[in-house]
Amino acid sequence: MPANYFDEPVAARYDDEESEMFAARTIDPAVDFLAGLAGLAGDGAALEFAIGTGRIAVPLSRRGVTVSGIDLSAAMVARLRAKPGADRIDVTIGDIATTTVSGTYQVVYLVFNTISNLTTQDEQVDCFCNAAAHLAPGGCFVIENGVPDLQRLPPGETIRPFSVTPSHLGFDEYDVLNQGLVSHHYVFADGRAEVNSTPFRYAWPAELDLMARIAGLRLRERWSNWQREPFTALSRSHVSVWEKAA
Repeated sequence: MPANYFDEPVAARYDDEESEMFAARTIDPAVDFLAGLAGLAGDGAALEFAIGTGRIAVPLSRRGVTVSGIDLSAAMVARLRAKPGADRIDVTIGDIATTTVSGTYQVVYLVFNTISNLTTQDEQVDCFCNAAAHLAPGGCFVIENGVPDLQRLPPGETIRPFSVTPSHLGFDEYDVLNQGLVSHHYVFADGRAEVNSTPFRYAWPAELDLMARIAGLRLRERWSNWQREPFTALSRSHVSVWEKAA
């Protein structure tokens, strides 16, 4: 069972309405993208791996898609269950690499770099296999993930700042040999400092394609973002869709 880095202290401050990830311009394109894949004829269903507090699942459910979820953190799920409309969403506590739920889905999705929370290659491959096992024929596994930022890491350096504000300092500490990094966060509020460090395993898009192939999926499309802008050598993130054979 993977370690849970999203327990009560993190869950308590996760839903930050001022954060870019909670802005309508961030959420709406993702919901449009996923709703289109799920189909709005009433027979589409979606399963979110690492559903968390329902940032995407709740608005997707409001669009008429039947949404279920899996998440390791009971604290995060408790925040989801307190939201209006969340009673329509079935959530199972467990890890996304091995936990199964009943039924088949038109879409299984995993957003906001969360595949990297699985810190070994074996766990990431298991996640792809788990997604494939839940998909109906012709269904799609969707991942939103960052492109490894190594080209911006000076030679010989291991630490790169990604956020420097009066209220938040963020640094990624890279282990290039093992495709690992630890994301360090220092949050300042009310005269106090909270420190949080979370390990990740980064993977290149081509490596994810191979994981998909192992799971019996094939790449259908890849974009730079939810708005379907082209994926290029300069893209900082990608939204990839792998399809199960019909």
